[in-house]
Amino acid sequence: MDREESAAIRDDLEYQLEADPNDANEEVRSLEAESVPNTTTRVTTQPTGEAAQLMIPVLGKSATDLTDTFTDDRGGGTRLHEAMDIMAPEGTSVVAAAPGTLERIFLSDAGGNTLYIRSEDRETIYYYAHLAEYAQGLTEGMTIRRGQRLGTVGSTGNADPAAPHLHFAMLRTQARSEWWEPATAVNPFPLLTRR
Repeated sequence: MDREESAAIRDDLEYQLEADPNDANEEVRSLEAESVPNTTTRVTTQPTGEAAQLMIPVLGKSATDLTDTFTDDRGGGTRLHEAMDIMAPEGTSVVAAAPGTLERIFLSDAGGNTLYIRSEDRETIYYYAHLAEYAQGLTEGMTIRRGQRLGTVGSTGNADPAAPHLHFAMLRTQARSEWWEPATAVNPFPLLTRR
């Protein structure tokens, strides 16, 4: 998650506080209390274990269909992408790349319909963005299986409607950190393609 997205989440949470103070109050107070800088660092070593056993999170896609967009420029060259865009027709099923716990179902200006799934060891967050829709029955706190249907590819948020895709990010974090706290981006491309 980059600085811009952290700021967008903070803005969304502040808006939620105005709309429903009881729902977002604790999260906004935590955000305000945080002294962690809103920066990410590129990781050169790849995770092992469950993260090394990722499946491609868009049905019907193979390793040869994937493009490494992790270091692509965004924001007119002001930041790195730090994620992978998996292009697919709108409505294509999105599945969990790895097992974990659904920490947050979130609508953001940048990512649109998003999901944050924390790994079983709690040290990796898998971020799925621009979903057209969520799979029925998803609830925060539920256990997610590898390969479980999460929703469909779309172009919500700031995605170009002419280029629907799944924005998939992996974020290394600490087990005690919240889903929205700054984390270290990891390039999923070598893990998904086994390169």
